[in-house]
Amino acid sequence: MTPARLFVLSACTCWFFASAAAISQPGPGEGPDESLEAIEPSQEPLDVGLAGEVPADIARYLLVQGINAAQMSPTGDHLAISRSITGEPQLWLLPTTGGQARQLTFGNGITFFDWAPDGQSLIYGADNAGNEQEAYFRIALDGKSEAEILPAQAGAFRVFGGVLPDNQRIVFASTERNGLDFDIYVREIETGEQRMVFEGKYAFWPRSISPDGRYLLMTQSVGEDSNNLFLVNLESGETTTLSEPERRANTADGGFAWSSDGKNVFHTSNEDREFRALIRRNIADNTVETVVEADHDIDNVELCGREDRYLLWTTNEDGFFKLHGRDRRDGSSLDIPDLPDGVYNLSCRRDVSTAAVAVNGYNTPGEMYLWDLAEGTASVRFETNLAGLDADRMVRPESVRMKARDGVTLQGLLYLPRDDARRGDGPPPVVFNVHGGPTAQSLSGFSGSTQYLLNRGIAVFSPNIRGSTGFGHTYVTLDDREKRLDSIRDLVDMLAFFREDGRVDADRAIVRGGSYGGYAVNAVLANHPDSFMAGVSLFGVADWVTGLEVASPALKASDIIEYGDIQEERWQEFYGKYSPIRQADNIKVPVLYSHGVNDRRVEIYETEVMVRTLRGNGIDAPYIRFRDEGHGWRKLDNRLFYGRREAEFLEQQFGIGSGGNGNSDES
Repeated sequence: MTPARLFVLSACTCWFFASAAAISQPGPGEGPDESLEAIEPSQEPLDVGLAGEVPADIARYLLVQGINAAQMSPTGDHLAISRSITGEPQLWLLPTTGGQARQLTFGNGITFFDWAPDGQSLIYGADNAGNEQEAYFRIALDGKSEAEILPAQAGAFRVFGGVLPDNQRIVFASTERNGLDFDIYVREIETGEQRMVFEGKYAFWPRSISPDGRYLLMTQSVGEDSNNLFLVNLESGETTTLSEPERRANTADGGFAWSSDGKNVFHTSNEDREFRALIRRNIADNTVETVVEADHDIDNVELCGREDRYLLWTTNEDGFFKLHGRDRRDGSSLDIPDLPDGVYNLSCRRDVSTAAVAVNGYNTPGEMYLWDLAEGTASVRFETNLAGLDADRMVRPESVRMKARDGVTLQGLLYLPRDDARRGDGPPPVVFNVHGGPTAQSLSGFSGSTQYLLNRGIAVFSPNIRGSTGFGHTYVTLDDREKRLDSIRDLVDMLAFFREDGRVDADRAIVRGGSYGGYAVNAVLANHPDSFMAGVSLFGVADWVTGLEVASPALKASDIIEYGDIQEERWQEFYGKYSPIRQADNIKVPVLYSHGVNDRRVEIYETEVMVRTLRGNGIDAPYIRFRDEGHGWRKLDNRLFYGRREAEFLEQQFGIGSGGNGNSDES
């Protein structure tokens, strides 16, 4: 293993610290430790280099612009899109028939958006610097009329459920009753009057409103990957159980598509099967018919066109999405247009024979296509801005499978640098980029930081360790509770595979990740200290006892299945022994840490206790703290600041260059 290198900060970085004697160290839930030496963002000139330079400056990769989300209007004449230019997502309006996109919101950034049924206004949410406690707003299509329809409230975490067909009432879930449990409310937009229609325990969320506005499909979280499904009468509050299987199942992630008459709803389910199939559920008698089965999860279920003619869906095949469609009039398959590889999101409407397909691929970070369902053709409606980068230099990932030591088949996406970007004759060094969740998946979408590293001669591997979604029900349960560290061991087994495989230099490997991926970094470095030469941990858990005790309400509900009930003595003892902070003395390589003060999912204490411990052991542990961010970086200035600091750290550890600047190399 290559000797670790001390991380030397660039001149523009500011250090913030105070006397330890003057300020005591805060505990979990008590905010940042002001006595802890930390890097905080400073104003610095934006240097992007010149277009066409190879390798390009990292700023260009972070300035790439596409759309984040899209939703077709009820009449099909507009697309509402989320787009980030300043780093904070804003709401834009794009005509489907041509013309320029027009920005509607200009504030701190939006958290979601949804059309009113009449297509004359949109509802959106916004929080305060990432604290996830949203206010709701309504804005007219011309952007000249806007109103706050639900103010933010301390302790009120919310989930939006939609606008009722009368355009005057919204449905949402909120923890405002006690700060912990999600209840379902109906609220009058004009008067602000609201009533609770369902009192919940932990996470009950509104999912989809029936076409006549009488019923709500509601889910109850069962762990992080599954749910129970209920039908709620929005007038009486009467609740009917639709799906509550003994073996937990997912019936929500593929979306819900109601038939026009409200008698049936199309959605996905992996009940009694490994992968999510497309099913049709009769609301009156709750009978279920399987429409499509596949050896992959089905997502993006949409029903559109006059008389519900077209049924659309996607399959997730090792992180690459495939598009599918059926003409329900004669049962024939639709002609599928040739679209770029990547991750797809669909949106279409009743009486409209066009679907919007948002594509996020390795070299197409947020393009919008309009799919003519009758003709089987697609045209680009919104093109991404690659900030002067050459799309042909971007690398398509390859799906790689390998066996873990216990025989479980693992998978990940491998990005190898182009021949003209490599340094020397041997295999390239590699960064393992671990996804969050844990019930999530490394997909084939665009990553600016990944493509930057590839053009610096560094390979990237995005692992889907056990517990990841996309590979069947059994696989997602293999890291539950006592099996937590089995998934961490997978990273070591994957590294061993590459040592034999030879495509990357497994002796020069750095592990990085955010959220649960940040925990994975802490855990693998502590439990397998001879595997990786350095780590990068963004807002990751150090101590599961404190992490689970102060988790946000939405996480507390799912954490009981995934991790166990931390109120029980057995789990306090288990995590008191097996949390990374308990083995932190084993860590012997540099680790770059970062966290946002406003994080409501993982408390900042989790990062700061790791930093203090490693520094106390003489280990290099630079720490970047953002006072105006939460669980991740939204603001462009902060993303640029962090991106350059991480690039500096990675490249200095590998010994291949001065971070971020594509024109400066070390010999």
